[in-house]
Amino acid sequence: MNGNFVDSGEVLDRQLARALAELSGDTTPEVQQATALLSAAVRSGHVCLDLWRPPALATAEDALEGQAPDWDPRDWLAALRGSRLVGSGDGDTPLVLDASGRLYLRRYWEYERQVAASLKERALACDDRPLSPVVRQLVRELFTEPGGEPREPNWQQVAALVALRRKLCVITGGPGTGKTYSVANVLALLFAQAQERGQRRPRVELLAPTGKAAQRLSESLQANKEKIRALAQARALTSIAEAAEAIPTEAKTIHRCLGVVGESSVRFYHNADNPLAVDVVVVDESSMIDLSLVAHLLAALPAHARLVLVGDENQLASVEAGSVLGDICNLGAHSTFSRAQWEWLERETGGSVAVPGDAPASSGLWDCIVRLRRNFRYGAYSGIGRLADAICRGDASAAWQALHSNDGSVRAAAPLWPRQLSAELRQSCREQFASYIRESDAQARLREFGKFRVLCANRSGPVGVSFLNQAIEWELEGAGLLQNTRERWYDARPVLVTENNYWVRLFNGDLGIVMAQGKQAPRVVFPGSRLGEVRELAPGRLPEHETAFAMTIHKSQGSEFDVVEVILPRLGSPLLTRELLYTAVTRAKSSVRVHADQATFEQAVNQRIQRSSGLRDALWG
Repeated sequence: MNGNFVDSGEVLDRQLARALAELSGDTTPEVQQATALLSAAVRSGHVCLDLWRPPALATAEDALEGQAPDWDPRDWLAALRGSRLVGSGDGDTPLVLDASGRLYLRRYWEYERQVAASLKERALACDDRPLSPVVRQLVRELFTEPGGEPREPNWQQVAALVALRRKLCVITGGPGTGKTYSVANVLALLFAQAQERGQRRPRVELLAPTGKAAQRLSESLQANKEKIRALAQARALTSIAEAAEAIPTEAKTIHRCLGVVGESSVRFYHNADNPLAVDVVVVDESSMIDLSLVAHLLAALPAHARLVLVGDENQLASVEAGSVLGDICNLGAHSTFSRAQWEWLERETGGSVAVPGDAPASSGLWDCIVRLRRNFRYGAYSGIGRLADAICRGDASAAWQALHSNDGSVRAAAPLWPRQLSAELRQSCREQFASYIRESDAQARLREFGKFRVLCANRSGPVGVSFLNQAIEWELEGAGLLQNTRERWYDARPVLVTENNYWVRLFNGDLGIVMAQGKQAPRVVFPGSRLGEVRELAPGRLPEHETAFAMTIHKSQGSEFDVVEVILPRLGSPLLTRELLYTAVTRAKSSVRVHADQATFEQAVNQRIQRSSGLRDALWG
């Protein structure tokens, strides 16, 4: 990952290095430095420390002595190989050095091996039986567009077929490409297939990494379930209408599904010895899931169960260590199905797909990955669509031009001065937030608040979340929209939960609004577990939280807003990356404005997050 890693967390890095040195008696400077830097790397999202391609932390101040370490990989490798702290994987050494020069904390080395082995095994498991005539017809009917045959190929149809055939299916694509619609169809088809084969209906778990993402998945599946029901009724597809009725819509967090033991983040009730009672697991927003959580989920998954991973490989990776979805998808590399899979798809679609000339002979992970290409939300020529596409391709010039096009969906604004709101942002906040503040009904407030958000890269700093939330509060009070903002529980205050609390069923990312109208005691309302429901809680029952007029781009993942204001930090910030900008822009459904100068914007487009990991090599070779 880019950037300087010298921060308060280095105290822990130093302590770890010294503790291991004292326990082992190995005080070799290179070993202590490597241990401290490895700890810093994991804190910063890396799975390991690649000694041949060290991230920026390796050239920062020495984590032990305040001096820049001399970095010669050959010397460091020699020192590590001679240390009793380091092994090649056998035994129980706290550090593991692999043959490629990657240094791991043992726990992460084991996670990586477990995830790679499980995914490779699942990737090769497939059902080669032909679909029944009924299911084959349903596949064609569900994905036939008005006025003719499916587009060639229809990638949503391909995704459904891959999920029917294989134990592992990865459905990736940008916002608006129909990922959740594909999932709803997959579930309906699996139910229909089970009925045709005389089997019981599959047990399904719908999962997401955060409470907010789980809520969005529930809402989206409910809407898509209605679409399938309407289509089935219009075309008299009785079997799919029955299957659609059975599509579950209640999603939960992965932690809740696995069952956290105590306060631990690495001990779960469901594990390899006590697997989940499930036949199909769907995981949405998979780009947000870290290596540790994926390892625990795979361990708890029964061997017979299907796993469907859904996400956008171009989005920001998890806050914790790893970039699992990007590694699984081999982000940036070309891949295609094997010849056998293409031939199966050609047969089952009635010839609407053809076998390409570069199809490999052998089967593997590449047979499990489907990229949805067509955007149903933006359209090929919309401003947001063209901007997102240019950012994805790393074409800074085209992205800057798209930002300044005449399309009303994208706009540019000058960067914010430190600790100042621009006139444009002040006006936007007054106009956009007024609608939710004026609502007296809790459900209407939640709905209206979800239409607009200010997104920024930093939590702190002169243009960070903390400053922006306070400044927007003052602006709205000055405009007469809010009152008594010096009081903590003022009416219409939006709050974002920042930790999981299973006792009150609130999770990191959940968003609520204070209702304190008239003489009633303040209460905080959150969306309920069912669509259209509202939960009320006394303020004192809330877990850790913060005001949420503005939020970090990381926290916005899994959310969508009609209108978005994106505040980029100043030129040179290590947070300025392509993934950050792409994630921010694609949170908007109808309009986005980016506050940045050209140099800052182009740095963001050109700079990619590079996380050290061995998972991609383990999966793809």
